[in-house]
Amino acid sequence: MQTSENPINETANIKNLKGFDANHPPDPKLIDSCVHCGFCLSTCPSYRVLGKEMDSPRGRIYLMDAINEGEIALNEASAQHFDSCLGCLACVTTCPSGVQYDKLISATRHQVERNYSRNWFDTLIRKLIFTLFPYPNLLRVFLVPLFVYQKLGLQKLVRATGLLKLISPRLAAMDSILPEITLKSFQSNLPTIIPAQGEKRYRVGVILGCVQRLFFSPVNEATVRVLTANGCEVVIPKSQGCCAALPEHQGQTQQAQALAKQMIDSFADTNVDYVIINAAGCGHTLKEYGHILENDPEYSEKAKQFAAKVRDAQEFLATVGLTTKLSPITEKPLTLVYQDACHLLHGQKISVQPRQLLRQIPNIKLKEPLDAALCCGSAGVYNMLQPEVAEELGQQKVQNLLDTGAELIASPNPGCALQISKHLKAQGKNVEVMHPIELLDYAIRGEKLS
Repeated sequence: MQTSENPINETANIKNLKGFDANHPPDPKLIDSCVHCGFCLSTCPSYRVLGKEMDSPRGRIYLMDAINEGEIALNEASAQHFDSCLGCLACVTTCPSGVQYDKLISATRHQVERNYSRNWFDTLIRKLIFTLFPYPNLLRVFLVPLFVYQKLGLQKLVRATGLLKLISPRLAAMDSILPEITLKSFQSNLPTIIPAQGEKRYRVGVILGCVQRLFFSPVNEATVRVLTANGCEVVIPKSQGCCAALPEHQGQTQQAQALAKQMIDSFADTNVDYVIINAAGCGHTLKEYGHILENDPEYSEKAKQFAAKVRDAQEFLATVGLTTKLSPITEKPLTLVYQDACHLLHGQKISVQPRQLLRQIPNIKLKEPLDAALCCGSAGVYNMLQPEVAEELGQQKVQNLLDTGAELIASPNPGCALQISKHLKAQGKNVEVMHPIELLDYAIRGEKLS
């Protein structure tokens, strides 16, 4: 199926326009593997919301090819269509031709950041995000004024007036997903080595994440308890930083490579069998280290070896098996819905394992939502940079989850949890969102949900 909305036809024969540089542009061979069949359209969240051909995977591949050929420029008109992509990778799962869109959009985003000049406000917002979010120690300092902002009731006042949305929808989007900041956000109390309970089966490293360690520290604590209860000695290097997911997904090449090297170095002498991560987006990037550092003579081989050890926490536990008894976490049967995080489902091809683990908990009734593979709109920092599209996707996702009649939502990614919680609150629904690992932790400890 061909599209009538093809900017190439309108701009043909225009040469010598500013485009991609020679440093790994989108591979023409990968571009040519797309037969433009259109199967990706129905699964692409940005296309479903915006309804424009150029905001679909097929349309973006047209643009990549045209820029490669010098037929159109890399400018505001073309870059906006690359920015509108959530990077959810649903099209990769759907494509009957096996088009590696993930590699194409990754290469393109790095090109965009190097060769396209954004306006001052866009640059400022991105600078703020990339200066703070990948550096948990710095972000923790920034939480101090936000803690005061919440405790003095200023956040409620700002939200009630709607003033922030008038000033900047992006700043309003950041505020809307900001969770409650507590004193626990400023603490870091996990030791470097936690012994296995009973017979030691594995020695594993645990990555704490950035957003995860500050806003979802109970998830990290639950992960450690579940691992140690199932015969794992846990190692948590203090020198670990960001996994590089955020800068890598947004084309920040040098920052992503530097953070990946730091992560590899932090686990260099730990002698772990596996490296465990409990956040979907982080896990996908960690498994891509071989690609991120493929041209680095010192780290290319180290990166491949490191990536080979990375396992999502649920993937790992489902593979090695639980050795502990699981008790009911509620007095009566609990109706639960599991939310597929895109970078777990499409990026890492993990969907069965979390459900297998949850079904082992007594009294759990697991429901499946409509359109389960549709992105919630979080997509790293997408809901901050493209708030309008993210808003509509978040509303759709939450409605589909609520329609299952579930009393609790299990989400394996911090960004998804924040996005879903925001839209639950907006709809006045008091439904809790928890990580599947937290539910396993309750079942192992024999405690009931409050």
